[in-house]
Amino acid sequence: MIQNDHHIYVIFGASGDLNKRKLVPALYALFVQNLLPEKFVFLGVSRTVYSDADYRVAMKAAIHEFKEIEDASRVDEFVEKIHYIPLQIDDAAAYIPFKKQLEDLRTAKGIGGNTVFYLSTPPSTYGVIPKHLASVGLNTQDDGWKRLIIEKPFGYDLQSALDLKEILLKDWKEEQLFRIDHYLGKETVQNLLVTRFSNGIFEPLWNRNYVHHVEITAAESLGVEKRGGYYETSGALRDMVQNHLLQVAAITAMESPSSLEPIAIRNEVLKVFQSLRPILPEDVKTHAIRGQYVGSKIKQEKIVGYREEPEVDPNSMVETYAALKFYIDNWRWGGVPFYIRTGKRLPTRVTEVVVHFKPTPHILFAHSAEAHTCNQLVIRIQPDEGILFKFGMKTPGAGFEVQQVNMDFHYSDLTNQRIPSAYERLIYDSIKGDSTLFARSEEVVAAWTFLSPVLDAWKNDKTVPLHGYPAGTWGPEMADELIEEKDMTWRYPCKNLADDGLYCEL
Repeated sequence: MIQNDHHIYVIFGASGDLNKRKLVPALYALFVQNLLPEKFVFLGVSRTVYSDADYRVAMKAAIHEFKEIEDASRVDEFVEKIHYIPLQIDDAAAYIPFKKQLEDLRTAKGIGGNTVFYLSTPPSTYGVIPKHLASVGLNTQDDGWKRLIIEKPFGYDLQSALDLKEILLKDWKEEQLFRIDHYLGKETVQNLLVTRFSNGIFEPLWNRNYVHHVEITAAESLGVEKRGGYYETSGALRDMVQNHLLQVAAITAMESPSSLEPIAIRNEVLKVFQSLRPILPEDVKTHAIRGQYVGSKIKQEKIVGYREEPEVDPNSMVETYAALKFYIDNWRWGGVPFYIRTGKRLPTRVTEVVVHFKPTPHILFAHSAEAHTCNQLVIRIQPDEGILFKFGMKTPGAGFEVQQVNMDFHYSDLTNQRIPSAYERLIYDSIKGDSTLFARSEEVVAAWTFLSPVLDAWKNDKTVPLHGYPAGTWGPEMADELIEEKDMTWRYPCKNLADDGLYCEL
């Protein structure tokens, strides 16, 4: 139970899909587990006109449809804490009566000034809503804490990220800002810290002396679905790499923090971003690969290409696949290549970090084909969350034939432990004021700075190719050339960690 942090949780964009599918079910899960304070109000805000009663009916249906927790015994009790205010969010004058309605609600419920403002709205409003809230004093903390949660993307490029930073910090303090990246709320991402810093066998090997390269994959089997209009303004690099995957890379590579305090952990993450070796414009072609899926058949089903998707330009040059090779220039990782890839319409949905260890200095069992395979530590983020370690063992029988075997752990094996959703964890942290798993301004700017040469080249250099790849494959063949080492290529993961192999026909 939170220590008397009575508060109002305000969600702008409360009639939207994210609120219905993720936010309200996550808040209900916290409520059922007694992780919300006794005096708590959820206030939905958007342009759509609802009465409190009608909105409660809609949210009750959402909790049942998109349930985060099996216990539905307190749904009626929870929805009584839900209120709704229609608001023209881009009308500055509308915030004056909105403030009065909010204060009346606080008085009626006996709640002080503690407030979370969650912007589940288009990025174009990120500079608008916070400014209007501040104009009526709803950013001040004289009567209690105020926190502002912003969904990614945090800008469209470096300049827009800098502009957004300036707008927000004009009225809000950095410690009030919570930039939410749901990947960092996943249990296995957080377990990266525990795996590294609580086990004496891993941390001594987690450096340039023993690690050959690090590979991070975020594959999706679906296409852009009905989000073609959004994807045309984004692309894989902005949608996945700039936020999710660079954050995962930073947690994988960071030094041990001095404590588990948010500022200590975030300082180490920032140091990784500051150590990224810049990708020069002339190196973009060799360090970054972009691709776009084209039509094909998957299990006899005809799949259209990206350019045939609704709301997509028939001549679109937007990438649905992106792969990067980069280096972290510090003492721990000097010379170790990091590889990131992400894409739509790949063979399966999987996100994982793979640490490839260096081969033994002398191949004693050279006659055995699998003796040349390096050890791998696979940290699976989704689905089938867990950890897999691949190492060589002797095949039974005469001689010394080596076979790669797996030692694995699956979170699903913890049958008595419920794994909270990423949003549930991050919403809870925002209520506690724990900013550990939220990006701060310097991280966002550093990430955009690193990717700017790639984005600029892809936009302006007509000689940079956009490779087509058939839907259902692992992306452009050219991506294999990023990994220059002999006999090494990308890992081709299976959907189920226990079925791990060289390639899975899915």
